[in-house]
Amino acid sequence: MAKQRSRPTRRRDRKGGPGSGRRKSCPYCRDKVEFVDYKDIATLRKFISERGKIRSRRITGACRRHQNQIATAVKRARELALLPYAAEPASESVGGRRRDRDRD
Repeated sequence: MAKQRSRPTRRRDRKGGPGSGRRKSCPYCRDKVEFVDYKDIATLRKFISERGKIRSRRITGACRRHQNQIATAVKRARELALLPYAAEPASESVGGRRRDRDRD
């Protein structure tokens, strides 16, 4: 009789890891909020990165409906100057600056 080999585990068969676990619940659905308010700056800042970009659903855990409302609210708040379009520029470091090409 032939010797049986143990089947190697495939990557998708393994349990656990960084992708496993429960999906975050939507913070607005949890609190039973019907509409996202563009004037609530403190809450909207949680959904914006340090660079000023709107974070994705995968990161925030918001449902599709509320993520669309968050995006609209952030854009509205930016238009009314309640939120910045971009973050403050980082302090200039000598290593990261470009040299003037006009100099000879």
